[in-house]
Amino acid sequence: MKLVMAALVGGVVCLDLVTKHWALEALSGGRSLELLGGWVPINLTFNRGAAFGLSLGSDPRWIFIPVTLFAIGFLVVLIRQAGPGEGGRAVAAALILGGALGNLYDRIRWDRGVVDFIGPIDLGFMDWPIFNVADSAITCGAVFLAVSFILEDVRNRGESEGQGGGEDSGGEADGPVTDPQKDLP
Repeated sequence: MKLVMAALVGGVVCLDLVTKHWALEALSGGRSLELLGGWVPINLTFNRGAAFGLSLGSDPRWIFIPVTLFAIGFLVVLIRQAGPGEGGRAVAAALILGGALGNLYDRIRWDRGVVDFIGPIDLGFMDWPIFNVADSAITCGAVFLAVSFILEDVRNRGESEGQGGGEDSGGEADGPVTDPQKDLP
C-alpha cells in the first residue's frame, strides 16, 4: 500500500508542476482562456498568502515553509501508520501531501508566491477563489480525510458496542446472577 501512496503523492506533484509550468508559459503577459463555455476561466496569478488569498504580511513564505514542513512530517507518519481498513485515511493524506509539496516548491523557488491559474469561478452568489492542482488535491484530501475519520469512528463504535457485554451483544449481563425463583415465598 505504501508504494501506491508514494505513486499518488508523486502523481499529484508531477501534475501540479506540469500544469503550473504550462500556465506560466501559456498565460504570461495577461493572456487568459475559458473552459466549459466560460464557466471555468484560466488566469495566471501568484498567491503569496494562504488559502483563498488570505494575507499574512509582506513575505509570508517564511511562515508557510516551516509550517508546511511540519505538516509534511505529520502526513508521512499518518500514511506510514495506516493499517488494514484505513486505506481511505492513507489516500487522503497522500493527496494532501502531494498538494503541500507542489505548493512548497513554489514558495521555496521564488518570492512571487504560489502559481494559481484556475478561476476565479463565478458561483452566482460569490466568486470561488483562483487555485491550482495542488490546492485541489489538498482540498479533496482534507474532505476525504474528515470523512475517513468519521467512518472509522462509526466502525470502531460499532465494534466496541458489540463487545460491551450488554443485552445487544449476546454476552452475559454485568453484576451478580440471581435466581428469581429463590426470592419468591
